[in-house]
Amino acid sequence: MKSVDVLPDVLLEVRPLTTIGLIATIAAKEFKDNLRNRWLLMMSGILLLLSLCVSFMGSAVSGHLVMLDPAQLISSLVTLSVFILPLGAILLSYDSFVGEKESGTLLLLLTYPLARWHIVCGKFLGHGGVMAVACFLGFGITCGLLLFLGATDANIPLLMGFIHLICSSILLSLIFVLIGYWVSLVVQEKAKALGILLLLWFVLVLVYDLVLLTALVGLADSLNREWFNVVILFNPTDLFRALNLLANPAENLAAKSSLALVAQTGLSLPLMYAILTAWVGILLLACTGYFRRIEV
Repeated sequence: MKSVDVLPDVLLEVRPLTTIGLIATIAAKEFKDNLRNRWLLMMSGILLLLSLCVSFMGSAVSGHLVMLDPAQLISSLVTLSVFILPLGAILLSYDSFVGEKESGTLLLLLTYPLARWHIVCGKFLGHGGVMAVACFLGFGITCGLLLFLGATDANIPLLMGFIHLICSSILLSLIFVLIGYWVSLVVQEKAKALGILLLLWFVLVLVYDLVLLTALVGLADSLNREWFNVVILFNPTDLFRALNLLANPAENLAAKSSLALVAQTGLSLPLMYAILTAWVGILLLACTGYFRRIEV
């Protein structure tokens, strides 16, 4: 259960806090709440268990240590992470506003000397910090163990693959945290917010790719493939997959992947990171602007 505390007593002091201090106080409160209710530990444990199972599944079958090719390993982790990370971010953020509105704490929070954008940014930094720490712990421990046990000539590709995986995982998580904020601001009930977000998760993670692949196969002769590449970039989960595919190229994987089409557009990794970052910025501005206009 989440804490019903609104903010530490520091906001009640006579001396005013700076903008950075106000945002940091809200962020610290959100982070400590998720540390206290074991959510951070649970998410880190899930990612760690996932990455360890994928990394050493060959060893369990063969009976001796088997190190997967870095590109194959990262591809497997990306395939599973794209389901878990958005879902974890949704469960973290779905009741951030509608839950506090139902309990009455949001109205109390607005009586403090805070601007509404302070609240959105503070919550975002706190929840973003939770997801970032979970990604660092979950994937970072596995990376360190693989570097310790692995061959020297594969250490650099492995390290770079995990760096891209962690950075892109954090960005993907932030996007879905903000999507959770948006829905939480729009609806009036927690159950409805969770239902809508689970539907969005299902569409973006599963249905979107199926529809895209169906259109690619059925309309391949009549439509330019460049159009499909552009459509992929409008889905952050597909962009996450494509970024890691380009960062960890493998001929046998790329030939079997529908996202290999993205490589034909000449998009660079910095550009793909910039698009993911733009998703974060646009959604943060949208949530802040909408929260300013609504009645609580």
